[in-house]
Amino acid sequence: MSSAPLYPILMACRINFSLRCPSSETPRFGSTCRLQNPSSSLLFNLAPASSSSSNPKKISYSGTRRRRSVAVKSQMATEEKVASGNRMLVFVPPHQLIKHWVSVLRNEQTPCPIFRNAMAELGRLLMYEASRDWLPTVTGEIQSPMGVASVEFVDPREPISVVPILRAGLALVEHASSILPATKTYHLGLSRDEETLLPTVYLNKLPDNFPEGSRVFLVDPMLATGGTIVAALDLLKERGLDNKQIKVISAVAAPPALQKLSEKFPGLHVYTGIIDPTVNEKGFIIPGLGDAGDRSFGT
Repeated sequence: MSSAPLYPILMACRINFSLRCPSSETPRFGSTCRLQNPSSSLLFNLAPASSSSSNPKKISYSGTRRRRSVAVKSQMATEEKVASGNRMLVFVPPHQLIKHWVSVLRNEQTPCPIFRNAMAELGRLLMYEASRDWLPTVTGEIQSPMGVASVEFVDPREPISVVPILRAGLALVEHASSILPATKTYHLGLSRDEETLLPTVYLNKLPDNFPEGSRVFLVDPMLATGGTIVAALDLLKERGLDNKQIKVISAVAAPPALQKLSEKFPGLHVYTGIIDPTVNEKGFIIPGLGDAGDRSFGT
């Protein structure tokens, strides 16, 4: 079976760096490529590949300097466009701590309490990366002990909505309040049929409609076949959100789920700890980390 990606991948960076890919291997979702500048996130731009094309997939490289919001009034800071068009972007931050916690999660010997803590730490880091240049802010001046200082705060009047998909999503969002000054949490329970792999909603605590301008983290640790995350996104969009108001947070992602998201939700941003190459016949990511819910809660 070919190891080539199912769709084109774009890594975009506008700062200079050197990239090395072993010539003996075909790059798969960038896993064989290493950025020499670790402060720059890998940005994967996914789009469906044409089935009629036999040409090798091209990967282009450019670096992204982040802009700071300097607005005086509350607003959502706009992210720089890292790719032309309205494509879905997948971000795999190349941070050593993210790699560390993914490695802890992968280890089959990791006991339940440590596994759950690792999931929470990974979620904290991914939400930190995902919230960059995305939070509403207010600016002004305050009196410090030594003088007047210009300041910028995250606006508490516009809390970020966090939607964990139960039950494994609970572990990934456990530390959300430690980095986000204001949040609202809406629980969404989806179970997957082990035979058909189709999702069923068993708990829905979403509001009837999200306020205009809402920002939502949709949290699902495992993006495998894509059925659960697609169903969850459909529920969010039915409540007034568009793709660019939602950011998906996951521990591990796989091509089938990313392919579905790319085709159905242009403009969506996905933040994940790692992209694994395949999903088995039972719908588990390989090599993955097993059943995230069972391992988080000891069942």
